[in-house]
Amino acid sequence: MGGFFGAISHRDCVLDIFFGVDYHSHLGNRRGGMVVYDPETGFQRQIHSIENTPFRTKFEGDLKKFKGNIGMGCISDTDPQPLMVRSHLGLYAISTVYHQQCG
Repeated sequence: MGGFFGAISHRDCVLDIFFGVDYHSHLGNRRGGMVVYDPETGFQRQIHSIENTPFRTKFEGDLKKFKGNIGMGCISDTDPQPLMVRSHLGLYAISTVYHQQCG
C-alpha cells in the first residue's frame, strides 16, 4: 500500500510536503518521492529507494535544493513516483496510489 500528500500555499511549502510525506512513510517501504514547483525555477523532483533507509534520512539533503509553493510527495511499494508527464497541455507531475484489497 502507499500514500501521498500534497500542498499549495502562498509561501514556500517544501517542509510541509516533507513532513506530510514522512508521516505517510509507514504505508510503504520501497520508494519515496517529492516534487515541488516554483514559477522561476520550474519543477524540482527527487525519488529515492527507502527499502533500507527511512524517508526522512534520504530526503533531508535534498531540502536545500527544493523551493516552491506547490508540491506533492508519494510513498509507493510499486513504482518510483511522482511521475513527470509532458503533453501538449504542458508539463505535469502526477502520482497514483495502488491499494490492494485483503481477503
